[in-house]
Amino acid sequence: MPAEPGPAAAPSRVVSASSMVLFLVCLMYLITYIDRVIMSTAGAVFKADIHLTNTQVGLVFSAFAYPYVVVTAFGGWVGDKFGARRTLAVSAMVWGAATLLTGLVSSLTGMLLARVMLGFGEGATFPTATRALCDWLPEKRRAFAQGITHSSSRLGTSLTPPLVAWLVILTTWRGAFIVLGIISLFWMLAWGFYFRDNPAEHPGITMQELQSLPEYNPVTNAKKDPVPWLPLARRMLPVTGVYFCYGWTLWLYLAWIPSFFLHSYGLDLQRSAFFSAGVFFAGVVGDTAGGLLSDRIFTRTGDRNKARRNLVIGGFLCSLASMVPVLFTRQLAVAAVCLSAAFFFSESTIGPMWAIPMDIAPRFSGSASGLMNVGSPLAAIISPLVFGFVIDKTGNWELPFLGSIALLLFGSVLAFWMKPSERFTWAAL
Repeated sequence: MPAEPGPAAAPSRVVSASSMVLFLVCLMYLITYIDRVIMSTAGAVFKADIHLTNTQVGLVFSAFAYPYVVVTAFGGWVGDKFGARRTLAVSAMVWGAATLLTGLVSSLTGMLLARVMLGFGEGATFPTATRALCDWLPEKRRAFAQGITHSSSRLGTSLTPPLVAWLVILTTWRGAFIVLGIISLFWMLAWGFYFRDNPAEHPGITMQELQSLPEYNPVTNAKKDPVPWLPLARRMLPVTGVYFCYGWTLWLYLAWIPSFFLHSYGLDLQRSAFFSAGVFFAGVVGDTAGGLLSDRIFTRTGDRNKARRNLVIGGFLCSLASMVPVLFTRQLAVAAVCLSAAFFFSESTIGPMWAIPMDIAPRFSGSASGLMNVGSPLAAIISPLVFGFVIDKTGNWELPFLGSIALLLFGSVLAFWMKPSERFTWAAL
């Protein structure tokens, strides 16, 4: 039986315990994306300092994803088994140290090793956070929670170009990495101090709040209650494929948008950072709007296909349509608006997408979301490297967007096979 709520079970609080947990998860998403995307802004500086080509810079960007793609597949299982409290604390220690160490290296090899370490540290974060949110929030707020957390990551993405440009001017590019690494380590301490895996064990939760949450159902005994990996992987395969199509565009943006404005339109570092921040901020709005709309449709209709799948298809189609003019225009304002619109629509699919693993397999939500999340780092391995290679060979900074357009179209068709309305039932297999 779960432990009784702590002393705070009686009086109502201004900020509920679940809201505070959601805030800490949002803060984690923001910090992890700043630590990932810092490369896209600082790359213009350390590229010359370490004497790298565009293809080598693309390799540095993608090096993060090699361990990430492995760790994220099982990261949700680690969170299911050991709890989100310990898993995320250890993850933050690793990714914070990796960010800090990046500021100390002086070679391509050192950069690659630091980015690989970052991938190991961040691999388990999003699936484990999904498990934490599944335990700490009611079902009707799932898409909103996933939307607002990923909105925070895009806010981090939006803040990164001007923040890093300012830090580079103030402390050099090395100092920027060191400062951001220290911030990550402070988050680790806050999470370990406040969070509890079982909401009933949190001293600040109220009885009313606890009654609104789903029953806490830890998956901790691998022998008695193993994750059915093969059936679950088959069930999640279309979702993983769709998420790969989304991830291709995401990582193209995260790795190259600041450099795109810098080189294609001849802007300086500060102006390219300004335009990049505007594009990334559109994703902040898109994440939140998509999550709210998905939950609203689900509350009204009770139909997960309409609330999740259909929103993903619509978002993909609108995103690719917005991206097409970028291939033909040479006007900076038009390109910025079109890229912003494309990013808004692609990001509006995040809330529905991350709600799907919880809809399909709530019992194994961490593991299911980990399997889905494999798609994004797979795209992260290929997309930045392809972009850099194409630019080196052609000098055309618009041409790589064709790949995003094609994959968004393919993903909108593949989405029909996701079937979020059909619950994964292991016993029936």
